[in-house]
Amino acid sequence: MKQLDAWMTPKRMLWASVVVALVTIALKTLAWWLTDSVGLLSDAMESLVNLASAIFGLMMVTVAEMPPDEDHPYGHHKAEYFSSGFEGILIIVAALGIVWAAAHRIFDPQPLEQVGLGLALSVGSSALNGLLAWLMFRAAKQHRSLALQADARHLVTDVWTSAGVVLGIALVSVTGWLWLDAVVAIGVALNILREGAHLVWESSQGLMDEAVEAEVMADIHTVLQGFAHQRGDVEIIRFDHLTTRKAGQRRFVDVHMHMPASWTLGRAAALRTSVEQALMSEVPGLRASIQLLPSDVEAHFDDPRDLK
Repeated sequence: MKQLDAWMTPKRMLWASVVVALVTIALKTLAWWLTDSVGLLSDAMESLVNLASAIFGLMMVTVAEMPPDEDHPYGHHKAEYFSSGFEGILIIVAALGIVWAAAHRIFDPQPLEQVGLGLALSVGSSALNGLLAWLMFRAAKQHRSLALQADARHLVTDVWTSAGVVLGIALVSVTGWLWLDAVVAIGVALNILREGAHLVWESSQGLMDEAVEAEVMADIHTVLQGFAHQRGDVEIIRFDHLTTRKAGQRRFVDVHMHMPASWTLGRAAALRTSVEQALMSEVPGLRASIQLLPSDVEAHFDDPRDLK
């Protein structure tokens, strides 16, 4: 399993997503052609979104891996947020297209043909998407990749979409109510519309320098508390003005470290290095910036964070 995790880099997983999207497009399009089900048509349309999203995600991950340069001294990690936002927009467009395709079928339902073979093709492609989504979630957690996480979540949505379509077609076969096919397609569209809006919102928060996750913040506080020191009622070493942000795979933390004014610069710098190394060891991908200040000096006297 460790060898598999090492192989599952963001680029390789997105290339795999491109290949799987092409396979599922072929299977689902064939299923729609055989059955003439608008539900299966909606399923095939979402697979087209999977393909476009995977290609764009691959482009953005490639940009995000570029090293810092003169124009981008902090790197290109935020490129992954564009991938997530683009995928969300594509999902929304696909959902609206599904609603448009299904709406007229409510009032003009059409009989379904070769239902068994069409459902078998849909289920097979969904199983393929489900396996890929599971692997991508593992890789996204390992590499802290928003592009992989967005693509994996979209694949899960695709699996649920297919499940809903299969259920709808099965109900049509049992009840004879042809309009159920269109109703299921519209329900599927509303579900993926919600997922698309969530991805757009999540990417916008990342572009606006959102703070790190609560569990990461807890790890940072734990490390700093391990270095804080108090003698009696006097704080020898303390930290304040802690701010964080995340940019793609990177996490950034800025904090003020107060210490006795009598310390030499070498002693203070050595302690700061220890704190930085401890923070970056505890939180992979973290970049720490620590400003040294004497114990009796505050950077912002009226800042509420001084009172914490």
